[in-house]
Amino acid sequence: MRIALGAQRGQILRMILANGVLLTALGLAIGTMSAFALTPLLGGVLLDVNPRDPSIFFSIASVLVAAALAASWIPARRATRVDPMEALRYE
Repeated sequence: MRIALGAQRGQILRMILANGVLLTALGLAIGTMSAFALTPLLGGVLLDVNPRDPSIFFSIASVLVAAALAASWIPARRATRVDPMEALRYE
């Protein structure tokens, strides 16, 4: 619909990716706080591993961000390829 109303394809792509990044950042913030809160419970289970090792948190966050960007990129690219007239007919 936005393309039919005059939005550029780059604007649509940025909008969808920004929504994905915002949700990812929110999820990472909540998950990181939860992980830090629950690490004392896992301290006895993990042997020879520091449960609050920043490199582990960074690497896991990096993998999750990459997966979230890929999951947002694919629908964003599909949304930019929709024919505006076809979208208007569908609505």
